[in-house]
Amino acid sequence: MNPEQVKSSLNISPAIRVGVLGFGGLGQAAAKVLAGKREMILVAAADKEGYAYTNEGLNAQNCITTYNSQGSVGYLEPTGTLTSRSIQELIESADSVDGYFLALPNLPNNFIASVTQEFIKSGWRGVLVDAIKRTSAVEQLLAMKEELQAAGITYMTGCGATPGLLTAAAALAAQSYAEIHKVEITFGVGIANWEAYRATIREDIAHMPGYSVETARAMTDAEVEALLDKTNGVLTLENMEHADDVMLELAGIVERDRVTVGGIVDTRNPKKPLSTNVKITGRTFEGKISTHTFILGDETSMAANVCGPAFGYLKAGMQLHKRGIYGIFTAAEIMPQFVK
Repeated sequence: MNPEQVKSSLNISPAIRVGVLGFGGLGQAAAKVLAGKREMILVAAADKEGYAYTNEGLNAQNCITTYNSQGSVGYLEPTGTLTSRSIQELIESADSVDGYFLALPNLPNNFIASVTQEFIKSGWRGVLVDAIKRTSAVEQLLAMKEELQAAGITYMTGCGATPGLLTAAAALAAQSYAEIHKVEITFGVGIANWEAYRATIREDIAHMPGYSVETARAMTDAEVEALLDKTNGVLTLENMEHADDVMLELAGIVERDRVTVGGIVDTRNPKKPLSTNVKITGRTFEGKISTHTFILGDETSMAANVCGPAFGYLKAGMQLHKRGIYGIFTAAEIMPQFVK
């Protein structure tokens, strides 16, 4: 018997074959996370200049080394392909990928939605998961629910740290209350080298007063550096347009105007400037006002808190997909499944 037949005879599910779209800091972290998993295997990776794919599984470190030394996983021998249509060609050629993690920058604000349309048009069926952050971007995806259902795609959106892990914590903590008064999410991120997360930093800059998605996207690296010099490398973000609000509202937990998100990003120090947390304040059935606080350990990195939940939601999405449940779901509606 071949390996798959052996697994079948032992009632062991085959590893979920995963593709990672986007291979910057977050995509590379996702590849490293997958390298330690038994239930998932990295079979595809793509960046803007090419992609690599093999049904047998990619070596994460080889992909990272190739990308960092040559600028694209498309140079990876013998499984790489150089092309300016990397995402479209990967979708067309990689027929055995079960699910994709979209570790892509959502710049412009409709980019993730446009990539999703490529999957719908291709006829591919499987699970998509993102760590998207902006409310209006998630609303674009929610509007595609019927298209995703018809295409046989199960889409898990807002499944990173925030929105994602902290949104799920808020949804769980809300069960103690008869009424939710407010949800406050505060994050601290420490990055030793901002250039490893160029797109993420630009998305954060887009939330600052005087900036937009368009202006942040148009900034050169030198202009970003100049801004960071003015702030000593620290970005302070308040009242962000963050998708936790629409996700918690959609789940029937709290109105979006009672959800606030903000935080501090230190782009020159790997140590978190403050502990990431979510506070849920409400009234119990006895009439008492109380606050639950969920705090992430300072030792966990941004990458760990994004990629871990993303793959947990991908696994949950696979279970829904196998049951014929398609469409779009958020981190406030579905619990992630731990991936061994």
